[in-house]
Amino acid sequence: MIQVTPKAVAKIKQAMSAHHLEGGLRLGVLGGGCSGLSYQFKYDRAPRTSDKVFEYDGVKVFVDPKSYLYLHGLILDYQESLLQSGFVFENPNAKKSCGCGTSFVA
Repeated sequence: MIQVTPKAVAKIKQAMSAHHLEGGLRLGVLGGGCSGLSYQFKYDRAPRTSDKVFEYDGVKVFVDPKSYLYLHGLILDYQESLLQSGFVFENPNAKKSCGCGTSFVA
């Protein structure tokens, strides 16, 4: 399972509304980045037939089967501080991640 916190759901809804987007958020994993694997985070109109689909307060999240192997148990959060704000990936499958938090080693 993948979890999306209420703060992250609110920010996703806000972005989708501001850009008049329909569909859902696609989470995935791509090869690359400074630690080996990078998170993919984009909006998509509809899920693919093989996707796992999760829904949180009206926000749909699409994950392809290969990415799900690396994202199972992930918590997607949104954090704000005086210095920065943005989405945060809390991934129990990541053995190590880079300093910026956008790539990891599984």
